[in-house]
Parts: sequence; structure tokens; C-alpha cells
Amino acid sequence: MQVKCPTCKKDVLWVEASKFRPFCCKRCQLIDLGEWANEAHAIKGESTEISSSKSIYFD
Repeated sequence: MQVKCPTCKKDVLWVEASKFRPFCCKRCQLIDLGEWANEAHAIKGESTEISSSKSIYFD
């Protein structure tokens, strides 16, 4: 089976040997990770942010 790399749209074989599937390479995988980290992608739903009125203490 072939799929399109979500980043560059290149064809990728969906086999166990495809190390970065669904991405074609490590570079495309890291680009996608960076987009999630920069909040360019998000999963829709209610916010789960912690209220700023409560303090969190770590030991």
C-alpha cells in the first residue's frame, strides 16, 4: 500500500521497513513535529488549560 507523506506529499510505501511512515524521511517527520510544537496543528475540543488562579508546586 502507498500513502502520501503528510508534509511533502511524496509517495511512501506503508511497510514495516518504512522507518518514518507515514512520512518519507526524518526531515518531514521533524517538520511536522515542529508544526505541532508551534501549535500550527491542534485537535479540536474543549480547552484543558489549568486555571492561572491555582498554583502548582513541584518538589
